[in-house]
Amino acid sequence: MRTHPQIFAPLYGLTTIVLALVVAQGLILAEVISPYIVPLPTDIIISLWRMVAEEGIIGRFLVTAGETLAAGLLILVVGIPIGLLLYRFTRLRMAFEPWLAGWAAAPLVLAYPLFLVLFGRSSLTIIVIGFASGVAPVALKTIEGFASTRSVLVNVGRSFRLTPAQEFRQILLPSALAQIFVGLRLGLIFCLINIVGVEFLINLGGLGHLINELSERYDLSGTYAAICFVVFVSVIFFVILDRCETWLRHRG
Repeated sequence: MRTHPQIFAPLYGLTTIVLALVVAQGLILAEVISPYIVPLPTDIIISLWRMVAEEGIIGRFLVTAGETLAAGLLILVVGIPIGLLLYRFTRLRMAFEPWLAGWAAAPLVLAYPLFLVLFGRSSLTIIVIGFASGVAPVALKTIEGFASTRSVLVNVGRSFRLTPAQEFRQILLPSALAQIFVGLRLGLIFCLINIVGVEFLINLGGLGHLINELSERYDLSGTYAAICFVVFVSVIFFVILDRCETWLRHRG
């Protein structure tokens, strides 16, 4: 009985999505929803194959994935050290944490003209915007994870005369790992959203560029199919990070 939710939860979610699509199909056929605004779900599903066969969506996905991976690596190597630094030094944390929270909430995609001036119309601009949009959540959740470590665990470690490196590796990091991965999930999702958004705005890159082209051709079903593909990619990123967290926990 304990495994029941783990086995059937994905099935429940999939069933809900299918029912929603069936209801949408009926409403569009009954013209309650205009087909000039929302295409039939069956047309969207058919267009997914067309995106693969004719529009090269896999190659465009690889472009977006490469940009997201590059930005994600920058987020990882910069965001976590910043969070650790602000956790270690209270004054720095008091001074900069509110600014970091404001940075995380800011719609940085609106500043893309500035990034274009600084870095040019290239993949570098897209990567930098993706990094800028995702680094703050990672840093904030890193601070939260280390700060939420129970003091009794730290005191026990000190009673055993652990070195700072041992204390970090055996107490602080395992305690903060869950929150760090929450930050990584948020950071990567923000990163992916902004990368696709900037690709759309400057008409350069992978999936965002494809959505822009389809919308300009008024290929409604294709546009929705490409958007659904982006949502699917976001889900895959989330699942991969969840598996990585589980693997690290088991190794710990």
